Amino acid sequence: MTIVLFGTVTKWWYVLPVDAPDTMMIGFPLAFISDGWHTSMSLQIFIVELLVDFLVYFSICFLLVFLVDNYFIKIRVPKLVTGLLWTFSTLIIVISIWIASFPEQIIQTRRDWEMKVMVTGFKLTWTHQDRPDFSNYDPNKK
Repeated sequence: MTIVLFGTVTKWWYVLPVDAPDTMMIGFPLAFISDGWHTSMSLQIFIVELLVDFLVYFSICFLLVFLVDNYFIKIRVPKLVTGLLWTFSTLIIVISIWIASFPEQIIQTRRDWEMKVMVTGFKLTWTHQDRPDFSNYDPNKK
């Protein structure tokens, strides 16, 4: 359940990095994937932020299942649901590893640049989030 939620429900971030172009990032509660700056189809993946995000998703799922199972109703998961969860989880892991293995991806331990968060929001992985229009934005005006 954790992997399915981690792979489908996330937060997008529109940020202005210091000395870099405006960037879309993905991750909840920390942004762990960013657009790559060296080519248009690349990504920057940050491992520490990814692990923290996964731990948060796991903790939330564990807490929900624990509370429901112990205090409300006993959870009896049919084999079909278990099979579907295993199938979706495996598919998400395989696709994620496949995308991360592209040679143009940059995988770093931590994000080493400062940024200013402009706009954020939540989305499902298969939906597209357009970049906000900040053509009239003045960074010196508060």
